[in-house]
Amino acid sequence: MKHVRHGENCIWRRVDKPAAYGYHRIMKENERISALKGIGEKTEKLFQKLDVYTVGDLIRYFPHGYDVYEPPVPISEVEENHVMTVSGAIYGRVSVGGSPKLQITTSYVKDLTGTLKVVWFRMPFLKNMLAGGGQITLRGRVVRKRDGLLMEHPEIFYPPAKYREKLDSLQPVYSLAKGLTNNGIQKAVKQALSSLEFSEDVLPSYIKQEYGLMDYQEAVRGVHFPQEKELFYKARERLVFEEFFLFILSLRLSAEEKGRMLNAYCMRPQPVMDEFIQKLPFELTNAQKGAWRDVKRDMDGIHVMSRLIQGDVGSGKTIVALLAMMYAGLNGCQAVLMAPTEVLARQHFHTFEEMFRQYGIPLKVELLTGTMTAAQKRSAYERVELGLSQIVVGTHALIQKGVTYHKLALVVTDEQHRFGVKQREMLAQKGDSPHVLVMSATPIPRTLAIILYGDLDVSVMDELPKNRLPIKNCVVDTGYRATAYTFMKKQIGEGRQCYVICPMVEESENMEAENVTDYARNLQESLGGNVKVACLHGKMRQAQKDEIMLAFAQNQIQVLVSTTVIEVGIDVPNATVMLIENSERFGLAQLHQLRGRVGRGAHQSYCIFMTASKSKETKERLDILNHSNDGFHIASEDLRLRGPGDIFGIRQSGVMNFKLGDVYQDAAILQKAGEAAAKTLKKEESSSVKERFLRILWL
Repeated sequence: MKHVRHGENCIWRRVDKPAAYGYHRIMKENERISALKGIGEKTEKLFQKLDVYTVGDLIRYFPHGYDVYEPPVPISEVEENHVMTVSGAIYGRVSVGGSPKLQITTSYVKDLTGTLKVVWFRMPFLKNMLAGGGQITLRGRVVRKRDGLLMEHPEIFYPPAKYREKLDSLQPVYSLAKGLTNNGIQKAVKQALSSLEFSEDVLPSYIKQEYGLMDYQEAVRGVHFPQEKELFYKARERLVFEEFFLFILSLRLSAEEKGRMLNAYCMRPQPVMDEFIQKLPFELTNAQKGAWRDVKRDMDGIHVMSRLIQGDVGSGKTIVALLAMMYAGLNGCQAVLMAPTEVLARQHFHTFEEMFRQYGIPLKVELLTGTMTAAQKRSAYERVELGLSQIVVGTHALIQKGVTYHKLALVVTDEQHRFGVKQREMLAQKGDSPHVLVMSATPIPRTLAIILYGDLDVSVMDELPKNRLPIKNCVVDTGYRATAYTFMKKQIGEGRQCYVICPMVEESENMEAENVTDYARNLQESLGGNVKVACLHGKMRQAQKDEIMLAFAQNQIQVLVSTTVIEVGIDVPNATVMLIENSERFGLAQLHQLRGRVGRGAHQSYCIFMTASKSKETKERLDILNHSNDGFHIASEDLRLRGPGDIFGIRQSGVMNFKLGDVYQDAAILQKAGEAAAKTLKKEESSSVKERFLRILWL
C-alpha cells in the first residue's frame, strides 16, 4: 500500500516495507544534494568539486569503472598488472617495516600451487589479525618488483566465505575528490535513487521500442548498481544512445538552421593569394590543396560555410586555416582563430605576423588572451572594433563581452573537441552569420566523423608534408630505460630536445606508474647538470604552464617531463624524441596524439613506447603503433581490437566530452543514434522537436 501527502512544499510517500518504514520525502532532480540525509554543508562543498550540485547531478555522476569480483585463481596463475583474487593460508611471519609516515605490513599467502608476497600500506594493526594464520581470501593488484610478483594493498575476506557474498558482482567505482570516499558516494546515490521522482524520459517511445532500449529510470539504476553484467550492458547502451542521440539531434537542428543562412560576405578573387602560395618555402600537399579548394568554394558560395578539416597530427591544417583567414582579410573582413591554449595562440600569432611581414601581406594580426592586462585588452578591443586588425588570434578571451568585431566573416576553432558546440556557437554569434571552419586532429574513421560533425561538411587531410620524415617507433620494456636515456643524451648533444610522458602527477601507493615530479628529479640526476630538465602537469597554474612551454620552445629546457597536458601543445620542430612511460595505460588514439608532438621538423624523430606489462593484449595494441604512423589506420584498428563489448577497457581521452559514450568502442550505438535522430526529424516537425528538446540541448 502506498499513499502520499503534501507538506512543507514537498511530497511524502509512505512505503509499507520493514526496511523503509515511515514517510520518505519524494525529491526533485533540481533540489540541492544537501537535501539528502547525511550530506551537510562540508560534504556538499566536496561534491561541488565534482560538479555535483543537485540530486539530478548526483544520479548522473556515473561510475568510471567497476570492480568485478571473479572466482579466486591459483597463485601460480596470477598475472602482473591485473586485479586478482587468491585464497590460501597465511604463511610464515608477518612483519611491519618502512618509515613512520608509510608503514608497510608484509605477509605471504600460500596455496597448493605456490606462494605470493602481500603488502599493505599504513595498516600495522593487521599484524595481530594475520598472526594467527588460517585460511584467507585476498583481492588486489599484482605487480612485479625486483624479488618477483607481489600483491599490493588487497582487500581481506576473513573467513573466505565472506567473499562468496560478492562473487560475480559489479561494484561501482567513482572518481573522488579529497575528503570523499567511494562508499560515501555509493550511499548518497542509493539514497537519491530510492527517493527521487525522475523527470520525463527524453527519448520518444517509438525510438525506445524500435531500438530495444530500456526506460531511463531503469537504465540509471542499472548503471550505478548493476545486478549482473547483462543488465549493465543494456543500461549503459540506453544511456550512451541517449547521449549520442541528443548530441547529434542538436547538430542536425543547427545544420538545418544554418542551411537557410545566405552568405552575407561577397568574396572577390585575390591574386595575391596565389602569389603567396607560390612563394612558400614548401609545396602544399594534394590534401592541403583539396581542403583549400573546398574552403574557398564554400566562402564564394551562396550559403554560409560550416566545414570541418579533419587532418592527422602534423598534416598541415594550420596553413589552410591561414589561407582562409587571409582570404577574408583581403576582402575587407575580419577572421578569428580560437586556440585551445594561450601558448599555442601566441605561437600562431607570432607565426602569422612573421609570414605577413616576410611576404608583404597588408594585414594586421591581433592577439587576445586572458592574461593580458586590462589596458592591453582595451587597446586591442579598440583596434578590433575599428577594423584596424583583420586577423584576431586568441583563446576564450575572444568571446568575452568586451569584444566587438568590425565585420566578422570567418570563425576558425582549433581542436574542435576541446571546445564543444556551445562555445563554437558563442564565437559565431559575435558576427552576422560568419563562416565557420573547424580543425581537428582526432583520427576517427570518416563514417563516424560524418555522424559526429553532422552540422559540418568534412574535408579529410590524409597526407603529411613532403619534408617530414616518418617517425621511427619502438616498443620496449623497462629494462631498456638506461639505453633510452643514453640515446636521449646523444640527441641532446646534437642540439635536439626530448619529451617524456608519465601517466601521473605524484606517487600513489595504490598504483605502479611513473609520476612526473619524482621522474623529473631522477632524470635530472641521470642526465647531469648540463641538461635542463623540467616538469609540466595539469595541476600547475596556466601562467606557469605557458612559461615552461615557452622556455621549451626556445630550447632553454632540453627535456620536458609531462602528463598528457602536452597533448595539445605548441609546435617545437627541434624536439625529436618522445619517451612514453607506462604506455599500456593510454588509449591508442591518445598515444598517437602524444607522438605527434615530435616529427615536426627536418630531423629524424623517434618515439619509444615503454611498458612494464607482459600481457599479449598490450603487445598487440602497442604493435599497431610500432608499425604505423597513420592515425586513421590506428583508430580503426583500435576499434577492431576493443570492440563494442569492451566496456571495461581503457577509455580514450580528449575525444568529445561525453559522460559515458566513447566514439570508438560505441561506434555501433553511435550509428544507430544517428539513424534515430534522422528519423525523429523526419517524423516530427523541426519546430516541435526543437521545443521538446530545447531544455536539454546545448543550443
